[in-house]
Amino acid sequence: MARIFSLHRSFAALLLLLVAAACTDARGTGDARPELGDFRLGHNIVVAANAQQAPLSRTAEPEAWEAAIREAVAERFEHYEGTRLYHIAISVDGYVLAVPGVPLVASPRSALIIGVHLWDDELGLLNEERRQLTILEGVSGESIVGSGLTRSAEEQMAVLSRNAARAIENWMAENTAWFNTGRPPRPEMLEALAERAAGREAMASAAASDSAEAATDEQGVAALFEDAAE
Repeated sequence: MARIFSLHRSFAALLLLLVAAACTDARGTGDARPELGDFRLGHNIVVAANAQQAPLSRTAEPEAWEAAIREAVAERFEHYEGTRLYHIAISVDGYVLAVPGVPLVASPRSALIIGVHLWDDELGLLNEERRQLTILEGVSGESIVGSGLTRSAEEQMAVLSRNAARAIENWMAENTAWFNTGRPPRPEMLEALAERAAGREAMASAAASDSAEAATDEQGVAALFEDAAE
């Protein structure tokens, strides 16, 4: 009897830990956030050619990740109807898609690691150092027993992509200076933008470069996977 009670207590503690540690699924996009000022989404670029697949993960094609994340970003920012264009370039560094296993023991949580650059259509690149984000699938009635048992790879990717889009929005909202529409264009940034022949090709090239650079940092990405699994 004491052993049964101990097992129940351990399970309850683990359940509370998972609920406290993980983010919830991004079900809705909500309203436009005022911190983003006069924002309107321009180019929505995702590159996943060099994404690392973690051990014990289902496989997903780069094209599938690119489509899923582009769709989630478009949905997340469709509420913004400003007049100032911003472009988002995302590189997929790595991912874990949970496989079927023993619930809460051998079923890892799904995770996604991305790098993000934000471009102002007039001013050019806003964050010289790309922002790396680690995205967790979150806890729900389906994933608490291990989403490898309850969700297909495509369903896990959709949830991770929505959570990624929300994380990008939160990061952008932390940098309100980027969205102060009353500021004049800075000549030096306009010159830098012209030098790198700004446009979709330049941003795609930057995202691809980020992805290739991240792919060479296997140790760093592996450490992030370990952090996500804890």
